[in-house]
Amino acid sequence: MGSYPNPHNLNYSQSGYQPGYPPEYGMPQGYPGGHGPPPAGYGPPSGYPPPASQFGPPPVGYPPPSGPYGPAPPIMNQPMSQGGGPGGGWMSMPPNVTNCPPGLEYLTTIDQLLVHQKVELLEAFTGFETANKYSIKNSLGQKIFYAVEDSDCLTRNCCGARRPFDMKILDNYQNEIIHLNRPLRCDSCWFPCCLQSIEVSSPPGTLVGTVEQEWSICCPTYAIKTAGGETVLRIEGPFCTMSICGDVEFQIMSANGGTQVGKISKQWSGLIREMFTDADYFGITFPVDLDVRMKAVMLGACFLIDAMFFEKAQNKEQDSPGML
Repeated sequence: MGSYPNPHNLNYSQSGYQPGYPPEYGMPQGYPGGHGPPPAGYGPPSGYPPPASQFGPPPVGYPPPSGPYGPAPPIMNQPMSQGGGPGGGWMSMPPNVTNCPPGLEYLTTIDQLLVHQKVELLEAFTGFETANKYSIKNSLGQKIFYAVEDSDCLTRNCCGARRPFDMKILDNYQNEIIHLNRPLRCDSCWFPCCLQSIEVSSPPGTLVGTVEQEWSICCPTYAIKTAGGETVLRIEGPFCTMSICGDVEFQIMSANGGTQVGKISKQWSGLIREMFTDADYFGITFPVDLDVRMKAVMLGACFLIDAMFFEKAQNKEQDSPGML
């Protein structure tokens, strides 16, 4: 039975080579067994072949790769709020807006606002007046701002719908964009020198306009004024602000009252909501090219109209025909 070859059983007689001794004269060194070098033209083994052309760099002018393995595109929308504040669905800010108070850029491209008041369960069940909260959206239902009333408990429950208040209108970063101030005034035609008004500032501390009630017996009217006191628009309301299964419209007119340019509508929100809460729905329409400062003032006019005609005191309706 044969054994594995090793230095002790190899036959070196054929080659003339013995381990431990130099090779004989004439024997090619480095190639035992008399074998010569490999034929010419066979170089040392080379590496892998170069990559094919289809795996090379992309042609010039192609966009960089996208997706999970490429760079992420720039973020253009507002980040969604995470807990403690309003939820997602915020409107993205229009780019390249100049000559605009910070935060009002969202109003430059819209011609309609939806104002939804939040239902307060404590107020609905007990009649205890709480601070109002609103969500402000565009016509697509995307949130733009949310508003929070700033008033004390004693004033809300003693003065009711005629109470003075400040209103903070915030973006989803909780930056105050618009500030409203409503002083304590009367709203009856018997006191023509002390009628309702509201001041609109944006940014807070910079007056952009006012809404001032005008003396009237039959129908409510308001003047929309700039910070300098110039009347640019008017609002004319209906004789009766009570409606069942329908909207109540306040028309926005030109300064001379000859042309309607928009409206503020108190929308029907359902029988249960209308009977047991004062959480109202409003819609505001205006020209898309209206100055953003006046759009902010129209928002203030909506809150003033809500407080005067649709705010309940201890869940009791306060509406009455005319302005008596």
